Amino acid sequence: MNTAKYNTANPLTYGLLRENAMRNKRNPTEAESIMWTLLRRKQLGVIFRRQYIIDEFIVDFVCLSKQLIIEVDGKYHNLAEQKEADRIREERLCSMGFRIIRFTNEEILVFPEQVISKIKNELNNDIL
Repeated sequence: MNTAKYNTANPLTYGLLRENAMRNKRNPTEAESIMWTLLRRKQLGVIFRRQYIIDEFIVDFVCLSKQLIIEVDGKYHNLAEQKEADRIREERLCSMGFRIIRFTNEEILVFPEQVISKIKNELNNDIL
């Protein structure tokens, strides 16, 4: 799908998703807050956006120039139905050209240096 990087949302669902994205921005989890502290202000040399709408999904963080999505997963992502929803979502986003890396809340809270290292590696290994 050859979509302009600034025009990634589905216009039919954008209004509802925008409300949810804004609510998520105002009420981040502890792990999301830490991740945003690590990513914001071009600290890794690229711009990341948070709670960004792509197609019919709100992604936790995205670097549009590298087409890299970072997802922060709480415990509910271990539930069978959520795993299936995540798989379908990931397939759709990957079909649009995005790469996705996932971190658990615990990884971010306990090992932030390792998380940043993995993100830097992924940014350096982009295939675009």
